[in-house]
Amino acid sequence: MTIPTEAPTEAPPESPAETPDSPPDNARGGVGESPQRPDATLKVTGEFAYGSDLWMDDMLWGVTLRSPHPYARIRNIDIGEALATAGVFAVLTHEDVPGNKTFGLEIADQPVLAIDTVRYQGEPVALVAADHPEIARQAAKKIKVDYDVLEPVTDARTALGHSTPDLHGELAEEVTELSREAAHLHPQGNLVRHLKVRVGDPTPSADVVVVGEYHVGMQDQAFLGPEAGLAVPDDVGGVDLYIATQWLHVDQRQICAALNLRPDQVRLSLAGVGGAFGGREDLSMHVHGCLLALHTRKPIKMVYNREESFFGHVHRHPATMRYEHGADRDGTLVYVKAEIYLDGGAYASSTPAVVGNAGTMGLGPYVVPHIHVDCYGVYTNNPPCGAMRGFGSVQAAFAYEAQMDKLAASLGMDPVELRIVNAMAEGSLAPTGQIIDSAAPVVELLERLRAMPLPPALDSSDLRHLPGGVSNTTHGEGVRRGVGYAVAYKNVAFSEGYDDYSTARVRLEVVGGAPQATVHTAAAEVGQGLVTVEQQICRTELGVDTVVVQPKDTQVGSGGSTSASRQTYVTGGAVQAACHKVRERLLALTQDYLHETLHDLRLEGGMVVSDTRGAVASIADVLGAKALEETLEWRHRKTEPIDPEKGQGFAHVQYAFAAHRAVVDVDVELGLVKVVELACTQDVGKAINPDAVVGQIQGGSTQGMGLALMEEIQISEGKIRNPSFTDYLIPTILDTPPMPIEVLEYADPHAPYGLRGVGEAPTISSGPAVMAAIRDACGLELTRVPVRPEHIIDSGDGRGSRGEPKRRQP
Repeated sequence: MTIPTEAPTEAPPESPAETPDSPPDNARGGVGESPQRPDATLKVTGEFAYGSDLWMDDMLWGVTLRSPHPYARIRNIDIGEALATAGVFAVLTHEDVPGNKTFGLEIADQPVLAIDTVRYQGEPVALVAADHPEIARQAAKKIKVDYDVLEPVTDARTALGHSTPDLHGELAEEVTELSREAAHLHPQGNLVRHLKVRVGDPTPSADVVVVGEYHVGMQDQAFLGPEAGLAVPDDVGGVDLYIATQWLHVDQRQICAALNLRPDQVRLSLAGVGGAFGGREDLSMHVHGCLLALHTRKPIKMVYNREESFFGHVHRHPATMRYEHGADRDGTLVYVKAEIYLDGGAYASSTPAVVGNAGTMGLGPYVVPHIHVDCYGVYTNNPPCGAMRGFGSVQAAFAYEAQMDKLAASLGMDPVELRIVNAMAEGSLAPTGQIIDSAAPVVELLERLRAMPLPPALDSSDLRHLPGGVSNTTHGEGVRRGVGYAVAYKNVAFSEGYDDYSTARVRLEVVGGAPQATVHTAAAEVGQGLVTVEQQICRTELGVDTVVVQPKDTQVGSGGSTSASRQTYVTGGAVQAACHKVRERLLALTQDYLHETLHDLRLEGGMVVSDTRGAVASIADVLGAKALEETLEWRHRKTEPIDPEKGQGFAHVQYAFAAHRAVVDVDVELGLVKVVELACTQDVGKAINPDAVVGQIQGGSTQGMGLALMEEIQISEGKIRNPSFTDYLIPTILDTPPMPIEVLEYADPHAPYGLRGVGEAPTISSGPAVMAAIRDACGLELTRVPVRPEHIIDSGDGRGSRGEPKRRQP
């Protein structure tokens, strides 16, 4: 189906528009529709309560003292003056952590509070609780920390002792020992994970070979709502934590370990989340707030300001990548060699999984017979990096799509045709050796994208349409137009043998004379619209109009992480399965109510309906005073760990595919870029909520475009130079172009409703398409993102500012 950029507003389920083509009553506001979100009005009117709005009488304010150094030994911490400050109730250090002193998503290597070493600028060292936030901040400044400052390790290759290879030489041989010159930041060394993929001939040859080295900067999730939480102690040594997060139960597990408490003593509830994109998957102030609350016996509120937020969560891994592509004269790929370095910063976070994605999907959605990939996740003294939308696939896509364009130029082929020649399809083998066992419409995505009309030709008569024209910096003399394409893919849900599941509790009862469903999951709503999807599934499966979504908390089983494009798939699957159990019981009650057996019953519009006899009873009459409730865990099909030597195995449960075409105007004299249009085609399997699908594609496309053009945390010797939205730039509405979107719906037979995860795939292909268009406009290779004006500027001698040969394209 084709979805316009401005999607029409659907009538809400309580007041549907009556048309001859209206769906059946049981589908109104159900799967495939776009009902109004239950939180929509509150959010657009400013009445929605976010984590930073939490409040309790008699609460105290918690503040974190952070290290100013990227790497240093701690000789001594003196809290005396801070503790003596009027209004201060507590000052805590690592000595006050009663349980495990380290935590982590996959590897427990990060201290709750620094013990004897700080490994990145901004690492938490001490905590203060006071009756006013300013008193707490001033008291924190009085804590005296004696540091022995050390030389930070800030380059991933250097951290592993790997030399920088000659661009035209062979890939570096596998390194088994760390360089003696690089400090070991952790006892086990500086290597987090090394993933190898080996397929086919280890020494292949090809008619045409292209080599490139590429760099991706550190991107921030840039969510608008800063980290915030409220910890409330109970009377028996436990604590309730209201927190903006992505993964309640994994948070709970880590907090319990640090506090040395049982899960029933640490109860988490989801506070209003102002965006996440991976940045809330790790702990921030979770343990800190609970420690202060238990120590003071008072509620503790903690809210980061924007600057502290940059230090308080993980970011996207910067990457250095070297690729070598070999192909036959007709464009058929023969081999790809890749060496990928992901800078994980000071602690592991989700680096092992990010390495898994970058390594196993680092060649793009193409069939490659001979593969040699090495992907490294590395400890450095840079800020910790972990989950962010696209999760390893984003970085690799910038490299492999640039390589495809470079190969097309060497072959004299159209870049889209080269992609089509090598495209994956259903039945193809992924680099891990697993068969793509559902639709992989890469060719159709590219062909549909190419067939979309291009925007009108460049018009320099209205300066507002030119890059920088609003400031009257150009009259179009140096403006060139470029068009670029990219296609990418991404795994959905957790991989490599992880026990990935979600839990749903569904209750059906009569309230006020009408049937009502209540759904309870711990799956975090972070703005993506999961609460709407849960309602839609209940309406479709149970035939009711009213669906109440319970607050998200740990009083029900785990919903897993709101990441990896997995919640509609996995939690949606759990809700559907729980509804099926409730429906089975209701239909059994119906047989007793009717005193006869009917085999063709379904639920629709609040009624039990027979295919042959029509409505036979109302759900309310069948239920009476009874309530039916089912709690169920649901798992997708199993994946498996990959072979450590060859990288082979059924690693991923599902793939999502997307393609983009970018049209840009580039002022080659000023280095300014205006994205004129960013078109997208994507297969979503089944659009559970078409309007939400559009929103996800638009948002993901914008985030990928932002990384290509402007978004980068600037790091110098391990220190962040731009921790603010003044200096860390993100696209505004003025930067965001029209986005024509075509959505394909090829059902995945292994997934609920045939759906595919939507949110990440457009983030992966949008940025490379923008970069391809810029290269097309200015003729430079441009191997680093985000691209900067000085990379583009035409010096007038046919070379860019770095002396790169300028290759004009027609």
